[in-house]
Amino acid sequence: MMKIYNSLTNKLEKFIPIKANEVSMYVCGPTVYSDPHIGNARPLIVFDLVYRFLTALKYNVKYVSNYTDIDDKIINKAIEENQSATYISEKYIKVYEDLALSLNIKAPETIRVTETMAEIISFIESMIDLGFAYAIDGDVYFRVNKVDDYGQLSKQKVSDLIVGARIDENVKKENPLDFTLWKKTDVGENYQSPWSMGRPGWHTECVVMIKDSFNSDMIDIHGGGLDLKFPHHENEIAQAHACCDSQLAKYWMHNGLVSLDNKKMSKSEGDLILAKDMVNDLGADIVRWLILSTHYRAPLKLSEELIAQSQSELHRIYTALNQAHAKTVLEGHLWTNELSVKDLDLFYKELKDDFNTANAYKVIFDSVRELNSLLRSSELSYQEIIKLSNSVISMLDILGITYSFIEVSDNDKKTYDKWNQAKAEKDFDQADIYRKQLSEKGLI
Repeated sequence: MMKIYNSLTNKLEKFIPIKANEVSMYVCGPTVYSDPHIGNARPLIVFDLVYRFLTALKYNVKYVSNYTDIDDKIINKAIEENQSATYISEKYIKVYEDLALSLNIKAPETIRVTETMAEIISFIESMIDLGFAYAIDGDVYFRVNKVDDYGQLSKQKVSDLIVGARIDENVKKENPLDFTLWKKTDVGENYQSPWSMGRPGWHTECVVMIKDSFNSDMIDIHGGGLDLKFPHHENEIAQAHACCDSQLAKYWMHNGLVSLDNKKMSKSEGDLILAKDMVNDLGADIVRWLILSTHYRAPLKLSEELIAQSQSELHRIYTALNQAHAKTVLEGHLWTNELSVKDLDLFYKELKDDFNTANAYKVIFDSVRELNSLLRSSELSYQEIIKLSNSVISMLDILGITYSFIEVSDNDKKTYDKWNQAKAEKDFDQADIYRKQLSEKGLI
């Protein structure tokens, strides 16, 4: 039985989709105004794993994400660079898509805020009609005190939130916690609405896009980074309760944040590592491996030690697979598609426990140790070597780690035969020459 930790209930729950054999999943995407740092890449990788594994379990998964392509940060960047907001958003959407491609992400369906403006305006009108929102001087705010269980996701009391909110109190609001659904502005790109020329509030966009993309008031999984839990996701739930008496998603998932030397990465402070630089320096497989080495809900502390460990671990896995394949092919055996069901089942079992990649890695390491033991045996079982190798490759594929066998050429086979012949004839000097040639290609 699949289990997922639900951030809404703070419990590990059995995963039972709303519709049998189907999964609806939405993950909050980026506000596109700058290069993504490695912390921004973590939800990309984490929820790609979720998608891959659910697909491997034979669920029909509809996976949607969004681009916030109109926002004050985008407008400010456009003014700074003397460009249009559209130019800025398109530029960084391309940057984000290139990053996803480089990280071997199975791209979700994407939707943009600017593509759903009419639906957003209509939704805000319905909030006003229901009494959950009010317009004043061209702005529209959501009435938080109309939602009885506001704070249920972040587990905060409304009274405590109000005390904190008074520091930056907007005198127009009925309540300092009321959040913006529509913002009147004449700065940058804006849109016509019944209230003013302006732009939608950030918290409204995802609710509308979920309803529009899935044609439903409730989806199975809503994901995002821990930093979105409050106020963004809290405010999404409030609006879903208002319009549809729904919690928007059955299961809420939040990945932990990434830190450098125990400091949160911050674009405003400049303490960050760009994701594209890390991929260029280390390669996508190393980046994915180290991101997934820690349970997705736990904080991830980047360090030189973690990077070196990830490089060493993947090298050990690749070496075992390379030698297993080369040994089998050089000995004249046909490589089949058979799998070791036992090892794969153990891997699946760990991932079914709230996508526990740390424990799933242990299954891979155990399988590699078994594979190396088989390769050292005096009587090789090539069928077992093939099955175990294919299972490890399948595990890596679910993690999004690419692997390709080293090609064994006809010349390699001839060199291998000469090496064996030289050893049989006790011509060790010549045998060493052949062995070096095979070793340099990673075949032995």
